[in-house]
Amino acid sequence: MAKIKVNGKGTKDSPWELTTPPGTSAYTMYKDEAADPAVLVCTVGSTTLKYDLRCINDLHAMLKKHGDWMLLGSADEQKPAAEGTVEAWGRSESNPVGGWYGLKKGLRGRFGMYLPPLMEALGLAEVEDNAKNNRMRAI
Repeated sequence: MAKIKVNGKGTKDSPWELTTPPGTSAYTMYKDEAADPAVLVCTVGSTTLKYDLRCINDLHAMLKKHGDWMLLGSADEQKPAAEGTVEAWGRSESNPVGGWYGLKKGLRGRFGMYLPPLMEALGLAEVEDNAKNNRMRAI
């Protein structure tokens, strides 16, 4: 699958412009490598979420090892994530950071919604864009 075209350079002044897998919401993301730890800043409307920047490489490595399609399973922090999904992995004690990649308490969820389109834009994954039950796999 070819890398999708995405506007932006991934900086604060020129963030990546992305759309959720179902195509229902637009949002932006950019890297802030000066932060400690380095973060991925995600802005959806007036809401700002932050994820540990290493999640990009860690998610790619996990998907490569998984070797097949994986359900995204996006969920808010307050809701449980379905087992075996990207969302569940993004908050699991067994992932490389030992828990949440989301850094902003109360807004740590939705990992399975906002990371997959970025991974596809960076040429690291394929992501389905159905109305629901989307999956992704590593390239």
